[in-house]
Order: sequence, then C-alpha cells, then structure tokens
Amino acid sequence: MSVPDDRRYAESHEWHMPHGDLIVIGLTQFAVDQLTDITFVELKGEGTVLEAGDEIGEVESVKTSSDVYTGVAGTIVEVNPALEDDPGLLNTDPFGDGWLVKLRPADASTIESLMDGETYEQKNPS
Repeated sequence: MSVPDDRRYAESHEWHMPHGDLIVIGLTQFAVDQLTDITFVELKGEGTVLEAGDEIGEVESVKTSSDVYTGVAGTIVEVNPALEDDPGLLNTDPFGDGWLVKLRPADASTIESLMDGETYEQKNPS
C-alpha cells in the first residue's frame, strides 16, 4: 500500500497532515479502495467546532456510504470546494487533491496520538 509518512492516521482510515497552523484531513487509499467509486461527498461547513472522534461528513459510493471522522479536536476553516463538482478526486488522488477539510486544531499536539504511517500499514496490509 505505502502511505505517506508526513501525516498521522486514525483507526477509521482518515489521514491528518500538519499544514502550517492547520491540519488537513483526508481519506486513506485503503478507505477509498474499500468504498470503490465515490460518487458524493457531504462535509460539515466552515466554522463547525469538533471534538476528536466527531463526524466531519459522509462519503457515498456505488457500493455504500460511510461516515468520516476527525482524530483531533478543532474548528473547520476550509472545505475542499473541488469535491462538490468532482467527488471522484477521492478515487484518483486521496492523499493530494482529494483532501476533505482543513481544521484549526484546539491543541496541535493531539495529532501525535494518531498512528504513524508504518503502524497504520501494519494494521491495514494491502
């Protein structure tokens, strides 16, 4: 599988990458592969305050729908506008252009409680 090692991973298959004073959240390739063709993305809006473990939205595919969660507490400051017109970005580039939200963390150090890439890969072999 090979996941980027510049981010942390939640048990529920979201990646969290520090970006300045924000954290960018997206779905892992493993999650995308399980969902298959993603056809719709609905995310909570900018200004939404979340606790770690809260739902940030939902993705739907031809196979199923799945909730998406945050592994850190904070406030959504940006939602990826490209996903509204092209939810397939999650299928083609989940670690890049298919990011979901940018969050201003309540405590940036809480990202350290998430798994590193090596641990995530060991738990989710391809």
